[in-house]
Parts: sequence; structure tokens; C-alpha cells
Amino acid sequence: MNHSNDPLPYIEESEVLVEDLIDIESNDLIVYNDEFNTFDHVIKILMKVCKHSIEQAEQCTITIHYRGKCAVKKGSITELKPMCEAILDAGIQAEIV
Repeated sequence: MNHSNDPLPYIEESEVLVEDLIDIESNDLIVYNDEFNTFDHVIKILMKVCKHSIEQAEQCTITIHYRGKCAVKKGSITELKPMCEAILDAGIQAEIV
């Protein structure tokens, strides 16, 4: 409560769409298993593209192998799209969902 006669500070308001808030971290980068790529190749690509540690890349690769897919990264479409393209360019099946 303002007890003095000093004016209240100006606070700038901005509009944010709910869709923009939802998109911030609502997408998954999914990598799929195949019969062509080796464990070492997938691990190397996850470390390079997604900046995973070796342990994280190994765990994701094992999940991909045994479950057929793994969400290797969560984020916005803008963040995930170049990663997805790099993984695809490496010959590994991936998509953003």
C-alpha cells in the first residue's frame, strides 16, 4: 500500500499468447531404432547434436534399441528443428512430436 503521495512506478505490460507459452517446452525430439546404425554412431550423434553426456547418450541409445524409440530432447520447435535435421542428415530416423 502506498501511504505517501509519490506516484507508483510504471510497469510495462505485454501480451503473451497462451500458444506461445505452451510451445516453449512442449515438443519432443524422438529418435527411432533401425537395423543400420551402430550404437557408437547413435551415441556420437546424440553427444554432438543434442549435447548429451556420454552416459545420457548411452542410456538413450539403449532405450532406442529395446523400446524402438526415445525422446532424446524436449524443447520448442525452433530449438529442436535444427537438431532433428542434423540427426536425419546423419542417417538416423527422427521426428519432432
